[in-house]
Amino acid sequence: MKSWLIAAVLMLPIFSACSSSAGPNPVVVMETSMGTVKIELFQDKSPITVKNFLGYVDDKFYDGTIFHRVIPTFMIQGGGFEPGMKEKPAKAPIKNESSNGVKNERGTLAMARLGPRDETPAAIQKAADSATSEFFINVVDNDFLDRARAPDRVGYAVFGKVIEGMEIVDQIKAVRTTERGQHENVPVEDVVIKSIRRVQAKETK
Repeated sequence: MKSWLIAAVLMLPIFSACSSSAGPNPVVVMETSMGTVKIELFQDKSPITVKNFLGYVDDKFYDGTIFHRVIPTFMIQGGGFEPGMKEKPAKAPIKNESSNGVKNERGTLAMARLGPRDETPAAIQKAADSATSEFFINVVDNDFLDRARAPDRVGYAVFGKVIEGMEIVDQIKAVRTTERGQHENVPVEDVVIKSIRRVQAKETK
């Protein structure tokens, strides 16, 4: 069973990117069982990750998935499981873009990935490039997930930020959680992602 955004990171372990003229950034609306969240995707800073995420969006892959891991002092994570903790089959993993200079600050979205099996360079690189469909929303500033601060010197790739509905994210982070099998911090009552859809693009500044 995959262990996204591994506990090892916990035990170790607003957008601050520079200006760009790359054109409009995509915007998506995520409808959840607790409310609506609007998200700007940093296509100008994380093109590989955004293309991957929008591929899942356009395939309606996220419809009916859940936020399966909620830690109120850390993040809320979803995009890979259906109710009952049934894992959805994902596409091939993508290259990690954590070197894009965008920080894991409150309200930003980043890709979840595997942790390395050991400390060899090969294992670290394989884990770094293991993200598929799962993502998380930082509910506090998590600079230890940034490339410069991460214990593995790789970090987690930020690819978007919440631009409306952060109060919904804060409601989700406050739900009661429990253990289910090998999984910890699982909401007692399912928090469902009903859909994620593209809306108007946002001009970069």
